[in-house]
Amino acid sequence: MARVSNTPATRPNVIQSLIDGVDRYNPDNVSILEDYLATQCTNRECDAMANFAILKLYQFNTHLTNDQVVNNILVKALTTLPEPDFNLCLYLLNENMVGEEPVVRLVALQDLIEQARYADFWKLYEGDDIYKELTAEVLGFEDAIRANIANAVAMTFQSIESANLKAYLNLDGQKFSDFVKAQGWTEANGVVSIPVNKDNEAKTTVLTENIKFEQLTKIIGHSNE
Repeated sequence: MARVSNTPATRPNVIQSLIDGVDRYNPDNVSILEDYLATQCTNRECDAMANFAILKLYQFNTHLTNDQVVNNILVKALTTLPEPDFNLCLYLLNENMVGEEPVVRLVALQDLIEQARYADFWKLYEGDDIYKELTAEVLGFEDAIRANIANAVAMTFQSIESANLKAYLNLDGQKFSDFVKAQGWTEANGVVSIPVNKDNEAKTTVLTENIKFEQLTKIIGHSNE
């Protein structure tokens, strides 16, 4: 399962025009971008640049701010971690919005993912129904998070205990087995094996010293003194 990209496979021409041109600052176009965000929430794609444009319009036109739209942008940004989209979104919010409870809760989720505290992430997420409410409009949110966790695991390990991976993914039983198989991994004797790739492959470090001849003669000369 591939990690969710912050750039869509295809971007509608009208959106491309808004992003590239001066019309991106025209408040009359905010509804077009908001509708596009709604599409992203259902088709499981993420267009970070288009979503940044919405927040920028909100900055210049605070009366247009839609809290649910802001929430959905932040949730979509969570699905692209470890890309910096979430933090970039926060920079576009005013101080009051950053301090509001929904944003604070989403920041708490972000912190746990960035710290690779995946089991704690799921405990927090599953422990309070408010998190399910915050992410409800972004279809496939949990799948996207698992995909990104799987990418992090594949970059770090060649093998990992099944119990640990189950906690990382918040999966068990057949769902866990199906997920492991979908990644092209194998499980045996309580251990999941991950194929070697350019990220998890052990690399030999060769240290070389570059000593000029003039330096060497000085060292030899001092040793004879």
